[in-house]
Amino acid sequence: MALVKTWYDLGAAAEKFGIKEATLKFWASEGLVRSEREDGNIVRVHIDDVRLQVADMIKEAESKS
Repeated sequence: MALVKTWYDLGAAAEKFGIKEATLKFWASEGLVRSEREDGNIVRVHIDDVRLQVADMIKEAESKS
């Protein structure tokens, strides 16, 4: 069984998808992506959830054009 990294810190996730950390924080605060918190701050996000949100964002942008 292969182990896959599923939790990324905010900076790494933002860089992977070319989005802003603020966007990730918003999605996490809205419950759209799972997140891990330390001292009340969002520090990691679940990359599969982020991938789904990015895909939805792309679909929405394509439908507007």
